[in-house]
Amino acid sequence: MSKLVIVESPAKAKTIQKYLGKDFSVVASMGHVRDLPKSKFGVDVEHGFSPQYQEIKGKEELISSLKAAAKKADSVYLATDPDREGEAISWHLAQMLGLDLHQPNRVTFNEITKSGIRSGMDAPREIDLDLVNAQQTRRILDRIVGYKLSPFLWKKVRRGLSAGRVQSVAVRLIVDREEQIRAFVAQEYWTVDASLQTGSPKKAFDVRLALKDGEKIELASREEADTVLAAVRGAEWTVANVKKSIRRRSPAPPFITSTLQQEASRKLGFQARRTMKIAQELYEGIELEGQGAVGLITYMRTDSLRISDEAAAEAQELIRSRYSKDYLPASRRVYKSRSGAQDAHEAIRPTMPRLTPEEAKGSLTSEQYKLYKLIWSRFIASQMANALLDTMSVDITAGAYTFRASGYHVKFDGFTVLYEESRDDEGEKSTALPPLEAGQVLTLLQVDGNQHFTQPPARYTEASLIKALEENGIGRPSTYAPTISTILDRGYVERNQKQLVPTALGETVNRLLKEQFKKIVDVKFTAGMESDLDRVEAGETNWVDTLSRFYGDFMDTLGKAEKEMEGVRVKVPDEETDIVCELCGRKMVIKSGRFGKFLACPGYPECKNTKKIVQETGGFCPVCGGKVVAKKSKRGRGFYGCENYPNCTFVTWDKPLPERCPQCGSTLFKKAGRYGGVHCLKEGCGYERAADPKEKKEDEA
Repeated sequence: MSKLVIVESPAKAKTIQKYLGKDFSVVASMGHVRDLPKSKFGVDVEHGFSPQYQEIKGKEELISSLKAAAKKADSVYLATDPDREGEAISWHLAQMLGLDLHQPNRVTFNEITKSGIRSGMDAPREIDLDLVNAQQTRRILDRIVGYKLSPFLWKKVRRGLSAGRVQSVAVRLIVDREEQIRAFVAQEYWTVDASLQTGSPKKAFDVRLALKDGEKIELASREEADTVLAAVRGAEWTVANVKKSIRRRSPAPPFITSTLQQEASRKLGFQARRTMKIAQELYEGIELEGQGAVGLITYMRTDSLRISDEAAAEAQELIRSRYSKDYLPASRRVYKSRSGAQDAHEAIRPTMPRLTPEEAKGSLTSEQYKLYKLIWSRFIASQMANALLDTMSVDITAGAYTFRASGYHVKFDGFTVLYEESRDDEGEKSTALPPLEAGQVLTLLQVDGNQHFTQPPARYTEASLIKALEENGIGRPSTYAPTISTILDRGYVERNQKQLVPTALGETVNRLLKEQFKKIVDVKFTAGMESDLDRVEAGETNWVDTLSRFYGDFMDTLGKAEKEMEGVRVKVPDEETDIVCELCGRKMVIKSGRFGKFLACPGYPECKNTKKIVQETGGFCPVCGGKVVAKKSKRGRGFYGCENYPNCTFVTWDKPLPERCPQCGSTLFKKAGRYGGVHCLKEGCGYERAADPKEKKEDEA
């Protein structure tokens, strides 16, 4: 019998074909085969929100080949990804190929390994229409918002804009944070810090003022700090009490989609979209030497922390053999998923825990290796014993004032021997304190008052934005990466290093939506819509009723907004620069066009002067002596080139440095890459040296 298996991607098809053998033919649909039309609304609101699906343009030949293969096959299995999107793709394929929806022709693989594929093929089922309806509801909701609200933005702001349920809330979070930063007023405060020394053996350590007469003290000015300094400089410094304890630190749970994206951003500098692309490659299959194609991680779109017994047992065996039984907890660790999490899949983990990153490295690209190592280390560490810390807290009196110091040292490293989770804020630092006893008199070495100012909240990074979206119940694992990509592509948000900063356009659109469409950018309302989609998936509510409730209220709001803003057009404020227009003397402004940002004279139409935005680097071209400027490729990757292009065609990925070559006087360049050296690009010179630690640190930052 001939058996046909349809998956989404060729890489996945290749891996699965190896395990299923010659009795099966595995082909790829290349993602979706049908979707709503691009040129029209495509939803029949009057007849139960019936979607008018069409075959995706450009896939006619592929669809014909799938139909021909299905017609020849005795059995057809739909093996698309095990989530809402994958279920919908299988449903579209079944509709298109004329398959019976009541037949068990749907199979899912949580991992692309021999056992994972066997398990999936042994348990075929019917297509889950509740999952399909949940995906259809999301797709139609997005179509309603996009096709009804975007034209409103075109008329009131500018053409080419878009709005969306999740993207609009993400922009609001970023704009709200920016407004908090602008409104923030720094408050001055002072600390008093002392350096003390024990008697014998002599050892110095630092303490900070905490109490006065047993009450918490806060210093708001230099005068208050000076009062403390005058009182303690001549006082006797005595240890009042010493508190010792053992603190336990537990490992972080294995990754889910959101935590993987956050940690890959912090530790590896990967954008969310890049992380998911590499994870997809690891899931679908990698050619391992001696084993052929095999999926290295479980499915990467999940919010469940569940781990199979087999995987946990394999991890425990590896820990026992690689470290020792001391690194195993007393009982197996079980992590509880957050409320509302879907439990269809396991957490993200290596499919073969015994396959270490070092063993797989030769078969992986640099990026694949880094991400696999991150996933493998996090999973193995999650099954390890606690770290034990010997902690000490010391109170030291000087007259009426109490100074405090705390520190710890590692008694047992536990899971930290392998992995520690990163944080957006600074983590605790180990401080070693000397042996101290109550009543012990100490020697004052130095005491100073130090001025500080409170800091505004930090701008969002990709990692912290994903965390905020997840905590507020906005979107789902599969939506975080495309949401961030969309708001960047639309020009609502820009990256400044790792920070996400709203543009003038983003703030203008956000302000308009907050005024006229409060629910669209309301965090709680959008989270409630996600809960409604979950209820559709669970079969608890009808998908058409969900759409009807949203549509009626939304269209009423849209009609009211159009009436109130009839004849009104919102202007996006221009960003003024210090660059003076050489034709009329006005300060030029930054504008956006089809090909990105450019400088324009605000005196248009009287003055039509425009310029490219040039970012000077301070370096000079080794070919013609012109200035070296920063540029971007069509894909957004930064590089450097001569300002005299096209007359001079010098370009390089290497970063110009402010120093000159000691041999020829030309600009020196730092080679691309984390640990690249420094060299001269002047023809015939040949000077080069290793990068110093400071240059490496700046490059990493």
